[in-house]
Amino acid sequence: MKTIGTLRTALFVPATRPDRVDKALNAGADVVIIDLEDAVAQALKAEARETARQKVKEHAQRKLMVRVNAIGSGHNRKDIESIVDASLTGIMLPKVESPEHIREVHQRLLDGERNCGMPPGALGVVALIESARGVQNVFRIFSEAIAPERAWMAAFGAADYSLDLGISMSRDGAELHYPRSRIAVACRAAGKEPPIDTPFMIDLKDLDALRTDALRAKQLGFQGKLCIHPSQVEPCNAIFSPTAEEIAYARRVVEAFEKSESEGIGALQLDGKFIDYPVVERSRRIIRLAASISQMQ
Repeated sequence: MKTIGTLRTALFVPATRPDRVDKALNAGADVVIIDLEDAVAQALKAEARETARQKVKEHAQRKLMVRVNAIGSGHNRKDIESIVDASLTGIMLPKVESPEHIREVHQRLLDGERNCGMPPGALGVVALIESARGVQNVFRIFSEAIAPERAWMAAFGAADYSLDLGISMSRDGAELHYPRSRIAVACRAAGKEPPIDTPFMIDLKDLDALRTDALRAKQLGFQGKLCIHPSQVEPCNAIFSPTAEEIAYARRVVEAFEKSESEGIGALQLDGKFIDYPVVERSRRIIRLAASISQMQ
């Protein structure tokens, strides 16, 4: 399965502010997303598209994505035709609500990749689920069979979801528990990478509330968080990274279990804790995540 890779943090920056793109690349995020959608006024779409294209080429060695406009917006096809490039990590597609959206953007990307001489399926896609219909269809969306293969990842957009339902976002996020849970479970059931959580927008200065919100998402099965300000990057990177203590313990678990298994014993106790296959697999995942993060630094 093709993957986009570990994304603890994805930092948005408006395409209309090229200076901020340069600064964002030094903020420590796992990927920077140049935004052609919500952050760009209708009258500036063409200009923003050209800026994004130039920045992708300028920073060819960095991990950059572009949030294009939605299917049916009147801008999506032009966005993709303009920004598809071998230097690009992938795109973020907003307002995904059905498998038809997946098929349509896949075909448009194939056309762009062909025109650029790129391998088909080279670019990954982060699909934003941000409506009641999208949440309802999320398993169907990520179970859609695509050929040639392409890397897909889900992200949750709470602002548009809340608008769609006519509700307000709260500091404790109780109203988001259901869509978060459904998205995370659907991604796992469909064999996709863990999703990326919605940005924390209640109070950009309240980093403690951000940490609490990120921990809540991590507990539900998200691998990272969208960020809308550079100050959010470091706290979220820390939340979605295993600690040194967790890594050390995971290695001890695997080592002890492998020794025990070689002696014909399938379960054991370590520091008073019961260790069996699920515990060992979780420890191995922690070790793999730590290695992935180390390679990005």
